[in-house]
Amino acid sequence: MKLKDQVAIVTGGAQGIGKAIGTALAKEGANIVVCDVNLEGSQKTASEFEATYKVKTLALKMDVTKIAECEDLVKQVMDKFGKVDILVNNAGITKDNLVMRMDDAEWDAVISVNLKGVFNCTKAVCRPMMKARSGRIINIASIVGLMGNAGQANYSASKGGVIAMTKTCAREFASRKILVNAIAPGFIRTPMTDKLTDEQKQNLSKLIPLERLGEAEDVANAALFLASPDSSYITGHVLSVNGGMYM
Repeated sequence: MKLKDQVAIVTGGAQGIGKAIGTALAKEGANIVVCDVNLEGSQKTASEFEATYKVKTLALKMDVTKIAECEDLVKQVMDKFGKVDILVNNAGITKDNLVMRMDDAEWDAVISVNLKGVFNCTKAVCRPMMKARSGRIINIASIVGLMGNAGQANYSASKGGVIAMTKTCAREFASRKILVNAIAPGFIRTPMTDKLTDEQKQNLSKLIPLERLGEAEDVANAALFLASPDSSYITGHVLSVNGGMYM
């Protein structure tokens, strides 16, 4: 097992891509801290990991926009496990609208969760990782942070910011052997994309050279690679998981 007895925090880990990432890490022996705004969901997912993969877990409710809650999370993780090896910044939201119609609340909410949340969680874990002189931070960005997307100025800006922050943190933390990378998923089959009509899905697939939407497991496999010893000479990188849609 590549991650046996390592401790991984996954934000937004109760469902979707976050749960898939937690599953991939747990399969390789990592103990998983599932944190989400939905405590019941976190507890359910954590119980599944324990029962299926025989790993230790911690389920917590956390709002990534609040630094005090992020710092408290890390304290609880250190109290239970004594270390934190991996942070996956996955929590994110969308509030789509055209720029001319987007209000302050829509802009502020997305920037606060998607960008400030990554800053808060990274700041909270970097001290114990620096002390240990070891760690992996994996930020879930997006294809739209690279290419933009009409109707998603707030989301695109937040994910572009995550990419820039990934590169900055990679430079700041490298001397302490902390690797910081990002994953930029394309269109992934999730509860959000499941709401699209068959025609909309077909039209999307025509834009993708591999002619299909991605699966949450495609993103999870990329996260596992970046969390594992196989990526020990990679930092500051953005790994695109988009079926060739943006090259």
